[in-house]
Amino acid sequence: MQRLQQQLDFIIELDKLKSVIRRSPLINGQRHENSAEHSWHIALMAFVLAEHSQEPIDVLRTIKMLLVHDIIEIDAGDTYCYDDEGYKDKIERERRAADRLFGALPADQAGTLRALWDEFEAGVTPEAKFAQAMDRLMPMLHNFHAQGRVWQANGVVYDQVLERAQPIIESSGTLGAYIRSLLDQAVAAGYLAAR
Repeated sequence: MQRLQQQLDFIIELDKLKSVIRRSPLINGQRHENSAEHSWHIALMAFVLAEHSQEPIDVLRTIKMLLVHDIIEIDAGDTYCYDDEGYKDKIERERRAADRLFGALPADQAGTLRALWDEFEAGVTPEAKFAQAMDRLMPMLHNFHAQGRVWQANGVVYDQVLERAQPIIESSGTLGAYIRSLLDQAVAAGYLAAR
């Protein structure tokens, strides 16, 4: 019964991820997405786009990684990718959060979920590389379809977004070509500053 209670307490704690609001607006622009929605959306995107990975991947492992990668935001918050100040202590905040949140599970499950999170963060395996690509691709799609609203509000320029897109470019030639084209369209449409 103690194991079940630990598992249920963890599941209930995860509900807090729905309250972590991200900078990316929904594609329809009505509101900003939350981290739980983001995790679900990119997990499904990985399932759909897995065939475009340059390396063979274990799709289920990639999906699991994407489902757990942002759980730490319950404690650490969502650090905006172009926030240099927020990145100064991001690793430390996220490690503390991972210790607490995954540590709430029974030891075997805590180890499994923490290993998935660590693998995602390291970005070395084919699955982690593709998972990171999905994590980068979705906000770019949101920004493009919201006419660059967040890019413009934060003074983000083409070179910054292209640098952020490197995991996409490196993990998939097809998706890399697509994102380069999308960013060129964003500049041409005035959604993203060229410099």
